[in-house]
Amino acid sequence: MRWIWIDKFVEFESKKRAVALKNVTLAEEHLHDHFPGFPVMPECLMIEGMAQTGGILVGEAKKFSEKVILAKIKKAVFFDFVKPGDTIILEANIESIADEAASTTGKITCGDKLIAEIDLMFSHIDQNMSGLKFPDENFVFTDMFASLLKGIEISENK
Repeated sequence: MRWIWIDKFVEFESKKRAVALKNVTLAEEHLHDHFPGFPVMPECLMIEGMAQTGGILVGEAKKFSEKVILAKIKKAVFFDFVKPGDTIILEANIESIADEAASTTGKITCGDKLIAEIDLMFSHIDQNMSGLKFPDENFVFTDMFASLLKGIEISENK
């Protein structure tokens, strides 16, 4: 089973920037278990949401020809909680992209409030130097992730 931690993209500029949103609801079971009596979205799931936002941005930059996985969390600083009823905005910007890897900078906001700053590194695993072989099919970018891009206009970076 694969969990999607963003609800939709609201902006997408190819090879440059992606903005996604996530509506946090009390219907999400993890909110009941994380801090009983004080439901907040776990920080690790906000990192995963940013990894999905940035990973799809990086994958689209190479027309989804690469298998892109999160390789490293360069920075994750949190400034506030996210509670049920909040809508968070996840913004990822490509910092660098090469054949074997890419890096993004990002921030999460809720209204005018800065929730987190998250910078990530991604690996294009088919370009790894260890000689490991991976399945031919792109098991990272499935139809579930592709559906997030439906209905959003992807502007080309000129």
